Amino acid sequence: QVQLVESGGGLVQAGGSLRLSCSASGRTVSNYDMGWFRQAPGKEREIVAVISRHNSSAYYPEPVKGRFTIARYNGMNTVYLQMNSLKPEDTAVYSCAAGVHIEVGVSTRRYEADYWGQGTQVTVTS
Repeated sequence: QVQLVESGGGLVQAGGSLRLSCSASGRTVSNYDMGWFRQAPGKEREIVAVISRHNSSAYYPEPVKGRFTIARYNGMNTVYLQMNSLKPEDTAVYSCAAGVHIEVGVSTRRYEADYWGQGTQVTVTS
């Protein structure tokens, strides 16, 4: 079991930056592929960043590529998400996740996770 607590959300103007933090307890983050998801009102949850437990390689979907950076500090049992050049469409609840993996269905392919934080609100104003 791992417990995740996010912090760092808030209100920011378009073009600004925020850094989200995810503090883990119970087990170390080095045991897991870690990630950040977001969910905006009326929309499905989507992945925004994943970092591998093996070599810390990262994946970003196109909407955030080049603007968001995920990093893990195993010694501090913390994962960060640096968000730059924020846009109003980045407004969402952002959740940290451990044990990120891909679930493949007959016609679907989506990211899921084994453990979730409670989420932190990020609001970007224009």
